Amino acid sequence: MEKACEKRPVGLEDIDRFVDEIEHRLQDTGGKELPTSQLGEWVMEALPELDEVAYVRFASVYRQFKDVNEFMDELKHFLGKQN
Repeated sequence: MEKACEKRPVGLEDIDRFVDEIEHRLQDTGGKELPTSQLGEWVMEALPELDEVAYVRFASVYRQFKDVNEFMDELKHFLGKQN
């Protein structure tokens, strides 16, 4: 999260609040374990509200794009959601 938000207008307080929200979501599941893929998806869902560039940065690492076309497909999908 910190790396994705680096050099963006996102303060540490914003990141802490974001992490707290994800932690509350985890607690609400009531389970002892959660697949990391689910956690990553929750971050991907919520991150655009924090910072769109941070979302793209996080997505590029999280999705492990194999080439530019996969990256562009993710961007198109993201932009389609915004409209």
